[in-house]
Amino acid sequence: MMTMDARLTEAYEDCGRIVRHRAKNFWYGLRLTPEPRRSSLYAIYAWMRLVDDLADEPSVAVDSRRSGLVAFRSRTRAAFGGEVGGPETIWRAFTDTVERYELSIEPFEAMIDGQESDLDWTRCPDRATLERFCWQAASTVGLICVRIWGHDGDPEIERMAADRGKALQLTNILRDLREDYERQRVYLPADELEAEGLSIEELLAWREPARCRRFLEAQIEHAAAFYRRSSGLEKHISSECRATSWAMTEIYRGLLDRIARDPRRVVKERVRLGSMRKMSIAWRAKRLVRSGAS
Repeated sequence: MMTMDARLTEAYEDCGRIVRHRAKNFWYGLRLTPEPRRSSLYAIYAWMRLVDDLADEPSVAVDSRRSGLVAFRSRTRAAFGGEVGGPETIWRAFTDTVERYELSIEPFEAMIDGQESDLDWTRCPDRATLERFCWQAASTVGLICVRIWGHDGDPEIERMAADRGKALQLTNILRDLREDYERQRVYLPADELEAEGLSIEELLAWREPARCRRFLEAQIEHAAAFYRRSSGLEKHISSECRATSWAMTEIYRGLLDRIARDPRRVVKERVRLGSMRKMSIAWRAKRLVRSGAS
């Protein structure tokens, strides 16, 4: 019979496999984190993958997905009460992580709120709505990560972690523009499109090149501003985990830089960072780990 410790080890290993197979960009960064924090971040990602899959399964009716999220929220609350439950092994790792790092349930509740709102999402009316969604989807992740990585307690750490999450999410939105549209979701602020005299269809068709470029350059600048606002984050994170945060940020900032060089690419394809560039970032991050630099 498998012991409790062996079952927990197996659960964490399952979470690691989920990250490796489903989150290549995160994998390059998270594997730099020392244990046991690395496995705990894998458990958090596996939880996020579960809730995302529940909300984003196109073959399942929206009402069924909504019911699934209600049940998932209940199971998450049970995990914060120390109950493992459920057939998926990740819940054992998730519950252990929650207890080990004394995580707060609020960011997880907010992430589920974001998934619920996304079920009915078609258009984004304005930037306030977009930033609220970015907070639910990504700032929450930043807050959880810095808790697990450890930090110096600076009063700005949570603000910077939230801003970093927004930077990454806004980069994702630009990268996935056409793919999201094909899923009947538009995250770009409708009022800003209208102010530029564009519809989302005209943007995707690149019908008015000067207007399209001007609009996308403004969106790129919004994302870049959040990278700048969070630029001091790493110096507050525990030294052994700084390289992880730096590498993950460099990957997404590299995507934004690639989009900025040719904004039209986002209407034609899903912009990617090449494997060689990712390997270069990982190599530089490993040097940071060895040197102890931030």
